[in-house]
Formats: sequence, structure tokens, C-alpha cells
Amino acid sequence: MSVKHAILALLYQRNRHGYDIKVKFERMVHGQWPLNAGQVYTTLDRLIRDGLVKPVTDSGDDRKEYQITDAGREELHRWLLMPVERYLLKDAFFFKLLCAQEIDFHQESEILSRQRASLIRNMMQLRQLRAGLDPERHRSMIYLVEGGILHLEADMKWVEMLLEEIKEE
Repeated sequence: MSVKHAILALLYQRNRHGYDIKVKFERMVHGQWPLNAGQVYTTLDRLIRDGLVKPVTDSGDDRKEYQITDAGREELHRWLLMPVERYLLKDAFFFKLLCAQEIDFHQESEILSRQRASLIRNMMQLRQLRAGLDPERHRSMIYLVEGGILHLEADMKWVEMLLEEIKEE
């Protein structure tokens, strides 16, 4: 996730002050990724330095507003068009299995069973989240949740395949 680009997108809509950016960001992601206020201001400072954002005259209530520049719009458009790379063979869970094999840790089925239980919990959480989303207002979040569920289902299939292989040994 790119906080930099999220801030550019929020400023693309209209000028905002830092706290408004934080609140709108958290609302946009339905509270799933809390954003530290310090990170907002640090990122804004970098965006100003890079010419992607500029401060707007103070509104008089001690809150400085920020505005996206033409260069910021171009950067946002460039980023939106770039494909997102996935780490196809860099999987944290698989790495854990490799480490277990390195030390002759003979509880692979327990590792797999616990991972399976975790996947089930995660799927239930996402399905519960999905049930509470309004299809009209939260279409983008629904896409994200459904994609997450599909990834978890694929992981579950993989873990079950590994469990079956262990049983056959």
C-alpha cells in the first residue's frame, strides 16, 4: 500500500488538511489500515519537497491545507496505470515450513493444522465484513474483500493438499 499515492488521490478530490486526510483515508479503507497522523505529515513534507503537493494559505483556524500539483496528478496517474507485482514464490508460511524442515521439526501436520485454522478464522472475518457492506456504497471494498476470500480459499486448498501428502507418508 502506498500512503503517498493515497494522499495524492485524496488531494486530487479537493484541498485537505492533514487530519482530514487521515480521517478520509481510514474511512476509505473501512478502518482496515489505521494511519498514524505523524506518517501523514511526514509524507506531506516529502510530497512538498518533491513538488507533488503544495501548501495552500492557512485557513485561519491553525490548519494548513494542502493541494495536489500538476506534477502530483501526473505521478498519481502514472502509479495507477502501473501493474502491481506479486511475490509468487515468496510466501511467509512456506518459509516457515522450510525452516521446520531444516531443524528436523517433526510437527509439520500441527503447523499445517494451525495454519488451516487461521485461514478459516480469516475467511470468517472477511465474510462477516462482506455481509456488513452496502453493495451500492462500498463496491470497491467488496471487490477487495472478495479477492481476499479467493486468496484464502486458494491457500486453504494448498494447505489441505500438503496435509494429505503428509498423511500418505
